[in-house]
Amino acid sequence: MEKQELRKLVRAAKRAVSLDDKIRRSQPIMQQVGQLESFRNAKTVLLYWSMDDEVYTHDFVNLWYKEKCLLLPCVDGDDLLLRRYTGPDSLQPGPQFGIPEPTGPVFDELDKIEMIIVPGVAFDRHNNRMGRGRGFYDRLLKTTPNAKKIGVAFDFQLFDTIPTEPFDVPMDLVVVES
Repeated sequence: MEKQELRKLVRAAKRAVSLDDKIRRSQPIMQQVGQLESFRNAKTVLLYWSMDDEVYTHDFVNLWYKEKCLLLPCVDGDDLLLRRYTGPDSLQPGPQFGIPEPTGPVFDELDKIEMIIVPGVAFDRHNNRMGRGRGFYDRLLKTTPNAKKIGVAFDFQLFDTIPTEPFDVPMDLVVVES
């Protein structure tokens, strides 16, 4: 299946699930992430503030930000800058997509990031990830070779195989509902 066809298929599957259902279905995914020994031991973790069609992370971010250095991405042109999340009051709508982003200084000690929780459009059983097509995460993930990369997805986003490109960065693990 071609990437555009796969994106269209997953987009339709996401639309068929209500936001409340996505939030409910996200709980076991994020609980599994929280139980990973590598997450428990990590001091600095890059997460994301979920959009309505992604695995819901808001509660998870708010649960852990006082115990860990939690970073969230901020869109800057074609790249992602990272800033520390210091609570709900630190968020403001991002200028490019309106996704809430933390304010404050840019975090540039990328070698200190121990884990990255990564959204995606689709994943496969070989830990490959397909994003939205802009390459934001692939570029960022190449700058954090020491970080454990964990993809999170709903069951309907996991396939036996997905198309990959040489520049795609695979995950170390993909966590789904089941």
